[in-house]
Amino acid sequence: MSYVPVSRRTIRRHRESERSTRRLVAVLCAAAAVAWLLSVTMSTAVHVDTFAYNIAVVLHVLFLVVAFGAIILVDWHGFLWLIGRRELSEIIRLDGAATPLIWGGLAGMLATGVFLNPHLTNPMTDVKLAAVLVLSLNGILLIPLMRRLARLPSDSSFTDLTVGQRAHMMSCLLISQLCWWTAIMIGFINAQF
Repeated sequence: MSYVPVSRRTIRRHRESERSTRRLVAVLCAAAAVAWLLSVTMSTAVHVDTFAYNIAVVLHVLFLVVAFGAIILVDWHGFLWLIGRRELSEIIRLDGAATPLIWGGLAGMLATGVFLNPHLTNPMTDVKLAAVLVLSLNGILLIPLMRRLARLPSDSSFTDLTVGQRAHMMSCLLISQLCWWTAIMIGFINAQF
């Protein structure tokens, strides 16, 4: 029993919010998987000439710069919050501003990837495509944690989080960086050969 005076109505709203977040995450994970599968499947059927391919490469790299640049900025500010150089409210605001850039860039990369004539028989390409799917799902799985963080006081520090929240945040950060760098490096290696 809690000694903090909380009404039943507040408790009910919190539970409904948690359920709606879980439903949202499930729907977004399914949508991301479908979008990824559609992009990969369409890339096998679409073959373009050199001019269209070059345009697709330029757009793909531009979308990469937008999405990954926003990721790096959010992760850097998150690190600064972790060491006590930023307040949580700043991180939440930055994440809210960067989210459309991240997801818009990722959607653009999936759309332009259709026209890049990927070599799906190459194991490195398969690793790259798997990394893109994992980083998409990883980003979606951060939604519940970010919503919880947004409800904390603005001066909360990393040490104020529960062990589970800290582990969730650090594992998502590690997975995100690992997948992004893997996809980028393989993409540039494949472009050379």
